[in-house]
Amino acid sequence: MNSSSSSSDPILPLLQSNWQRPLLEFPHLSPSHRNLMLEIISAIDSRLGSELLPSSLSPEVASFHSPTGTAEGSLDIRFSCTSHSKVDFILACWLHSTLPSGASLDITTIIAFLNHTTDAPHLSLDLIRSSPTSLVLFLDFLPRRDIALYPDYLQVFYEDTHLDNYRHRLHEALGPKLRPFLSSSLYIRSVLSPTAISVSIESEELEEMLAGEVGKIVKEVVGLWVEECGCGDRVVEGGGEMERDVLMRRDYLIKMKAIEADLSSNLPRMFGPDVAGKVVEAIQKAFGVAGL
Repeated sequence: MNSSSSSSDPILPLLQSNWQRPLLEFPHLSPSHRNLMLEIISAIDSRLGSELLPSSLSPEVASFHSPTGTAEGSLDIRFSCTSHSKVDFILACWLHSTLPSGASLDITTIIAFLNHTTDAPHLSLDLIRSSPTSLVLFLDFLPRRDIALYPDYLQVFYEDTHLDNYRHRLHEALGPKLRPFLSSSLYIRSVLSPTAISVSIESEELEEMLAGEVGKIVKEVVGLWVEECGCGDRVVEGGGEMERDVLMRRDYLIKMKAIEADLSSNLPRMFGPDVAGKVVEAIQKAFGVAGL
């Protein structure tokens, strides 16, 4: 991205005081992909930003690249600054890699974890673009309760919010251009909600879709999470020590498995062990699972 494009973006001045510039100005995303991610960060920031500390990551973790120059990444993590917030941290990570075939792989991730004063779902968003015409979209309210044991949880966060309607809208809008996408990890699939959006999209109009209906649906779902979960009034059922212990253990295991199944295996291949080790360590600290 050139300097003129970044300075003319109306979103950037609103975010630059709290988010790292390498993330905001990451040069490898397509215009629609980049704008969508910045709009999502801005929407989260507008409602939860006052509860978050500015980013404090070191420059070598905020912006990193492989020794060969074939991969580049940017990471940002913001933690809660108030005891009254339900937010634990919000993580954003953009990755770009040039594949041996010459094609590019672009991955953008936003994860928002809540703390143990609430059992409201976490937010998980991934856009994985392996070509100008191919995209995997993953978006979910990650449940923090066993839904079979807590049917009211299903009612409050997945039925009353009409989350399934967004998945139906995607299918109606894209038709045969959209197919279900299944993670190769059975564990990851086991912790998803029944309304998770996990799809692959193949289309010559992918850039227009990100700027249009696909992007609109993603922003609406994230906005719903902000209002119902990040800003919601849900507290841990019962409020007892045992309830919190169960919640904390579930959160810990999900974080640990996410690092094992994704970061610890994929980042070293893209960036080499030294660079990947520093990035994974920063994420481990944010997740509260340092030293794994």
